[in-house]
Amino acid sequence: MDRRERALTPPSGLMPPPLGRFALEVKAVPELCRFVMKSRTHGLPKGDGHPVIVFPGFLAGDALTWPLRRRLTALGYWNAGWRFGTNLGLKPGLLVQMVHYVKSVHAGQKRKVSLVGWSLGGLYAREIAKRIPDRVRLIVTLGTPAARDLHANNAWRLYERLNDHTVDAPPIETNLMELPSVPVTAILTPFDGIVAPASADIGNGPTWETLKVGGTHIGLAWNADVLRIVAERLAQPDGSWAPYRSRA
Repeated sequence: MDRRERALTPPSGLMPPPLGRFALEVKAVPELCRFVMKSRTHGLPKGDGHPVIVFPGFLAGDALTWPLRRRLTALGYWNAGWRFGTNLGLKPGLLVQMVHYVKSVHAGQKRKVSLVGWSLGGLYAREIAKRIPDRVRLIVTLGTPAARDLHANNAWRLYERLNDHTVDAPPIETNLMELPSVPVTAILTPFDGIVAPASADIGNGPTWETLKVGGTHIGLAWNADVLRIVAERLAQPDGSWAPYRSRA
């Protein structure tokens, strides 16, 4: 077991967020309104034009990642959604299609691709990077329950009803607890009502880190603090990753 695997060893006793906190996820609606009305890219580092793909969370699609992607465009990045409709889970063959998609973007743009994954989409980003690390620049995950305990969330039962596999036995060969070799920044919120914050914590190491912001789990896709972190992470020169340092 290497350092990455040790950092993600499943602990015992993790529980999904309580129902009271889950109910507070309705705050994501006013969070979206604030983001649309007030969030700006002024003062954020400008992009170098390299391609960025944003993967949606479970039961979400490209429409819900559009506010974030619009601002990435304003910062100067070539960016796109995942283009596979509503994310209903890791259906057989889906990972192969996503890998091919990232390869095609890399070939078309002739530059490494950064991957931003919201919740379940962050798990997809990590698995893609494990298979084609030479084409992926870095990863940022938002509330991704892809480490430690995949049952420490309020979505796993519905996920298993919509799929023919359990959350910890997807139809791919992989070690879900293992991080890819590319830099990874995991963003979580302590107020998450869907994913236990501890289960989204990947720790900190030579090329991986965990950062905390306020807000809801759903609202991570339109969170001004998330935008600031994503902009700073993406602005790093290719191959020269360093831990995030807030400008606040």
